[in-house]
Amino acid sequence: MIVMTGAFFGASVIAYPLVRLLGRNAFFFLALVPLAGLLWSLSTVSEIFGPAAQPLVENLDWLPELGLAGIFRLDVLSWIMTLLVTGVGALVFVYCARYFPPDEPGLARFAGIFMAFAGMMYGLVVADELLMLYLFWEGTTVFSYLLIGHSQSRRRSRQAALQALIVTTAGGLAMLVGMVLLITATGTGQISTLVDRAQSGMDTGGVIVSAVILILVGAISKSALMPFHFWLPGAMAAPTPVSAYLHAAAMVKAGIYLVLRLAPGYNNIPGWSEVLLTLGLLTMFIGGWQALKQTDLKLLLAFGTVSQLGFLTTMASFGTPDITKAALGLLIAHALFKSCLFLCVGIIDHRAGTRDLTKLSGGWKAFPVVAVCATIAAASMAGLPPLLGFAAKEAAYSTLLSSPDKASVIGFIGIMIGSILTVAYSARFVWGAFSTKPGVDDIARRDEKLTLVVSPLILTALTLALGPGVGLLDGYFSAWTSGLPAVAEGDGHYHLALWHGLEPALAFTAVTIAAGLALFIFRRPFAKVQATLPSGLDFHELYRMLIGWMEALALWVTARTQRGSLPFYQGVVYLVLVAGVGLAIISNDTWNITFRLWDTPLDLIVAAVLVIVAIGATRAKKRFTAVVVTGISGYAMVAYFAFVGAPDLALTQVLVETITIVVFVLVLRRLPARIGESTGRLTPAWRAIIGGAVGITVMLVVLIAAGVRVADPISVDFGELAYELGHGTNIVNVTLVDIRAWDTMGEISVLVAAGTGIAGLIFVRGREGHLHRFERKKDGTEAAGRIRFQPVAEDVVDLHHTGRGEGLSQKRASWLIAGRTLAPRNRSIILEVTARLIFHAVIVFSVYLLFAGHNDPGGGFAGGLVAGLALVVRYLAGGKYELAEAAPFTPSGMLGTGLTTAILTVIGGWIWGDTVFDAVYLEGDLPLLGHLSFGTSTFFDIGVYLIVVGLMLDILRSLGAEVDLHQERDEAMLTNRIHDNVNFSDNMGATAEHRAVSEIIDRVNELDVDNGAEGGRL
Repeated sequence: MIVMTGAFFGASVIAYPLVRLLGRNAFFFLALVPLAGLLWSLSTVSEIFGPAAQPLVENLDWLPELGLAGIFRLDVLSWIMTLLVTGVGALVFVYCARYFPPDEPGLARFAGIFMAFAGMMYGLVVADELLMLYLFWEGTTVFSYLLIGHSQSRRRSRQAALQALIVTTAGGLAMLVGMVLLITATGTGQISTLVDRAQSGMDTGGVIVSAVILILVGAISKSALMPFHFWLPGAMAAPTPVSAYLHAAAMVKAGIYLVLRLAPGYNNIPGWSEVLLTLGLLTMFIGGWQALKQTDLKLLLAFGTVSQLGFLTTMASFGTPDITKAALGLLIAHALFKSCLFLCVGIIDHRAGTRDLTKLSGGWKAFPVVAVCATIAAASMAGLPPLLGFAAKEAAYSTLLSSPDKASVIGFIGIMIGSILTVAYSARFVWGAFSTKPGVDDIARRDEKLTLVVSPLILTALTLALGPGVGLLDGYFSAWTSGLPAVAEGDGHYHLALWHGLEPALAFTAVTIAAGLALFIFRRPFAKVQATLPSGLDFHELYRMLIGWMEALALWVTARTQRGSLPFYQGVVYLVLVAGVGLAIISNDTWNITFRLWDTPLDLIVAAVLVIVAIGATRAKKRFTAVVVTGISGYAMVAYFAFVGAPDLALTQVLVETITIVVFVLVLRRLPARIGESTGRLTPAWRAIIGGAVGITVMLVVLIAAGVRVADPISVDFGELAYELGHGTNIVNVTLVDIRAWDTMGEISVLVAAGTGIAGLIFVRGREGHLHRFERKKDGTEAAGRIRFQPVAEDVVDLHHTGRGEGLSQKRASWLIAGRTLAPRNRSIILEVTARLIFHAVIVFSVYLLFAGHNDPGGGFAGGLVAGLALVVRYLAGGKYELAEAAPFTPSGMLGTGLTTAILTVIGGWIWGDTVFDAVYLEGDLPLLGHLSFGTSTFFDIGVYLIVVGLMLDILRSLGAEVDLHQERDEAMLTNRIHDNVNFSDNMGATAEHRAVSEIIDRVNELDVDNGAEGGRL
């Protein structure tokens, strides 16, 4: 099971390049993955149903120390579900190979997401641990959102996807709360154990009831029961294969599966029957009623699915042997006929160009194979003999009639009414899709490709064969239902068969079919009746109203809090911090504060520097000065870390501080000069008061935190753990890559997200691709067709050569590849020479820090920062083109490679160890190098190194190169405006010219000419 689940996700990874390579034919190969899952499930029949039948259980140790493990269990119920997930999935993948046109936009992306969804659904049905099930549950939610919104250019698809996401996620969050409550109350999260304990009466009480009802909210929202039913018809904006799989055989079945799984243990708790029976029957009626109003074939099937889901939920809620057996029969029948119908509608839409049943005519002649398949599937949906749908509905009628429970009587009446509507809209579907209608042009006949109709044909054949052969399913279903609690004598003796003789259920079936056909025959009068009746509560409109109210509330709150004033935001944050933390400090007088002025006299020096630079930063008149002065405080902390014996912290601090100053300077280039002026209501005195209050509050928090420790810190053992287990003497680095690698994994993930977000905000339209490089042929000539930029022509006057003022002109040499692309006024030969001399040495030093960090100061983070500083030097010396020469790769590639390397190290712990991040070390003596110890944690550190380098490159590309581009555009626009204004002055006189000059002066002042390159260039 673990391998099969991994196979789905592995296939989702290769799906994108596979589709890019093979086009839509790649779906044939991708179909092999669910097919392999189907064959594997079938191969386990002897183990699950044999004489010594036992569920297959696999454990995946996740975090053994915390008792968290992934438990996968293949019993009868999950085995049945895997057949649906894999069998129908394989057929839908084959269908995709010819449903989509060769030039379908985003097809590779769709294939990967579709395969990942199938993997999530497979993991959901075999998970035997609540939190693991929830992980897969929400995975189906996320991937269904992406699949429904496949057509990104269509607003309807985006809205439908967001609606499905919001509704199912809301239910999923309620379910998560219920799961946490249930685990807390029972002490276990294993589903099979929980159900067994509930059957024996061990787990009772209000907490259990509340937890189970909350879990049901998730099942109800996922299976589109009222009041959440409106999201499923909206989701029909998805491509037809998505509808056939997600909304007929997979996603919406997740809620039904969960009800079937929990019903044997919890069907008698208060609220279970009342909630599921009421919502199930109402959903069945509302879905059938709405289906009779639809003219879009896909929407008709969508509301029919809603109705059938209500039917299935009602049957699944009882948890008794006979009714559960009927529910399983309905589950299989519905998956077969509804997926077949959706696939047929997709073919009709492709051939006819419409799904409007009022515009379709002559379908029987146009596509006879599709017509036969769809008619048989619709007949099974209506419960006509001798199809599987008939046998399943007969079983539902018979078991409900024989049950002594009062709820079964209500269920029978409601299901019969809903079944009459089902017969009516099934007949409406066949008539609308295939009949010949007067006054409507017939559909032109075209050849039906086998590759497109093979999937509907197989589903139709199964529907036909399993009707007479339904007894074959009875044995498999009995293996599950035989272990369920019986409510009366004889419960559990019912067997599935096509013919049970003349019995009440058969008579009721005849009445149902006759009434449904009569409803279809008199559809016009019935439609008038429907039109005159009030529509009732429109839950879709209610959803839109709620979203509208939330948006209005958000706008109201935003208008009163987001004023566009950064000082105001800062003031609010600081005041809340002082008020909240300050009240906590004042209200508690038991703080054990120990105050020591200094540890060594050197501390006083650091403190004095910090005080001086803090005052200096507040008194600075220019932004650049303030940044430099503030940076001194960071370097003062470097000295402090060095004084207290923390070389790793000192090294990291000096690197981070240097890079921070560079980033600030890069940002300052694009900020207006007036940013330093006080334009708010807070006077400098009030700002000083707030700043002082924040400083005092934070100081008190540090003092309190240092004095309230009551136990020995866990870090006291880190020295021994680092040496004995991590094979390193640098406690800091071993902690980062081994002892507390989970923390580091989270931090580098945040780094990747932050870098991507910052770059996305600056680039706006796209951040991918390489920076343009300067390329020459070996003979020194420029490569034809590969010129990315032109060197700037520059003449240097040599006054010493002539001894006179006019001098001689000569070309200045360039020490960097792209150095001559800078204007003369922006070049610094000293910086170019320095960059040329130190770049490679700094890169080598960064690699040294990477590998030496396990025993000496350094590590992947410090090494990556050093490499980033080397790139900074190249950029400052030669500009964006020099950066392209120094780093001929994309930041996203570096970030992705680093994160992938780290993740593979995580997963590798299961391969070469017992759990995630489990490191293995190899030791030995080598000539010249001596005794060496190499661990797999080094690969994790390499991933950190690559991520930091990628982040630095992203910063330089966005805040550096991209800002340079923005600046060049602004300068070009400014030049054009100067030219236009000067031309205008020639015609209008001196007044216009004066205005033009004044405008130029204002623009120059905005660029803060006293602080950098822009002033020089202007």
